[in-house]
Amino acid sequence: MFDINAFITERITHRATSMFEQDIVDNRAFLIREIEGKSVCVIGGAGSIGSSFIKAILFFRPGKLVVIDLNENGLVELTRDLRSIDGLYIPQDYRTYTLNFADPIFARIFREEKGFDIVANFSAHKHVRSEKDKYSVQALIENNDIKAKKLMDLLCEFPPKHFFCVSTDKAANPVNIMGASKRIMEDLVMAYNDQFKVTTARFANVAFSNGSLPDGWLHRLQKKQPLAAPNDVKRYFVSPEESGQICMLACILGRGGEVFFPKLGEDQMRTFSSICDEFLNAEGLRKKECTSDDEAKRYARQMPYNTDTYPVVYFQSDTTGEKAYEEFYVPGERVDLKRFEALGVIEDTSRRPKVEVDVFFDKLETLFQGDFTKEDVVLSIKEFIPNFEHEEKGKNLDQKM
Repeated sequence: MFDINAFITERITHRATSMFEQDIVDNRAFLIREIEGKSVCVIGGAGSIGSSFIKAILFFRPGKLVVIDLNENGLVELTRDLRSIDGLYIPQDYRTYTLNFADPIFARIFREEKGFDIVANFSAHKHVRSEKDKYSVQALIENNDIKAKKLMDLLCEFPPKHFFCVSTDKAANPVNIMGASKRIMEDLVMAYNDQFKVTTARFANVAFSNGSLPDGWLHRLQKKQPLAAPNDVKRYFVSPEESGQICMLACILGRGGEVFFPKLGEDQMRTFSSICDEFLNAEGLRKKECTSDDEAKRYARQMPYNTDTYPVVYFQSDTTGEKAYEEFYVPGERVDLKRFEALGVIEDTSRRPKVEVDVFFDKLETLFQGDFTKEDVVLSIKEFIPNFEHEEKGKNLDQKM
C-alpha cells in the first residue's frame, strides 16, 4: 500500500517533522487562549488545505465547528477521516453543510449563529487550468473575488475576531488569471481590515493535494494509464499537514493586514518530473520515457501485467499561465523574516482603499453582464494590477494528459 505521508516526508520535503512545529510550540499558550472553546466556521473545509486547517485547529479544542463546502462527498469523507483519527478532538457542536457560501442559506446560518469567533475561507478556483475561455474566467473571478466580497460584507454584521482567506504564491507578480484573481482577493479582504482583523497566506504547492499532478499519478496508476509531468517547471512543496498549520498560524497569530509565507530556499524547489521518477521508484517501477502522449498510451495498453516498467511523458511547459518559478513577495513589500522560526511575514503591501476596490468590482460585474471576451477581462485586470504580465499561448492544461 502506497504511504503518501511517508513518501512526502522522505522523497519530497525531506522533513521528518513539520517545518512549523517550533512556531506552534513557541506560541502554544496564545493559540490555546484564542481557540479553545471558541466558535469556528471553515468555508471550503472539505478541500485539501481546508481539511488540513481543521485538523490543525482541532488540536486546540474549539467549542464549535461549522464546515461549509459544495462537495457533499468531500464533507462525508472529511467527517469519516476526522472521526477515524485516534485522539483527535471533535467538539460536540460539529456540523457540515453542503452549500455555497454565497447562498442565502449560509447568510441565515451566519446571522442566527450571530457570527463566529474564527472564520477561514478556503473556497477557491485554485488551478491554473481554471483559465480557458471567457466562461471559465468569469466563474473563476465570481468565486475568488465577487462572492468573496459578498462574504466580507456579511461578516461586517458580526465581525469575527480572526478572519483568514487563503491566497497563493502565484499572487506575487501574477502571470495567469487565477494568480491575478488571488492578488485582487488580497486587496479586497485587506480593504476590510478596519472592520475586523484580516490575514492571508501565500504558500507553495501542497504535495498530493486534491486535483494536483502528483495526486493524478495515483489515479493514473490505478487505471494503468501513463504518467505525465513538465520537466522545466520548479515548485516549492509543503506537506498537507504543513499547509493547514501555516493557515492556522497566520489566522491566529497574524496582525491585521499581514500576509504569511513559508521560509523555503531556492535549493528546496523540485521539478515535477524528478518527483515522478521518485514516485515510480517508490512503487518498484522503472520509467519508460516516451516521446509523445500517443506512444505512452499505446505502451500502457499493451504492457504485460507483471512488468516493472511504466510509461511516462516528460515535456516542456507550453500552456497559458504557467510560471517557471515561484516567489512569495515582491519589491516594495516590507518583509519580516525574524518574528517566526519558519514563517515569513509580509507586514506592508501596497493596498487600495475600499472605495477604489468597490469601483473596480462594479466595473467587473458590469463587464460580465454584457458581451465580453477573455481579453476584455485581462485588460480590466491590468488596470487594477499594472504589473500583470499575461501571455496568451492558445493552449491550456485541459489539452494535455
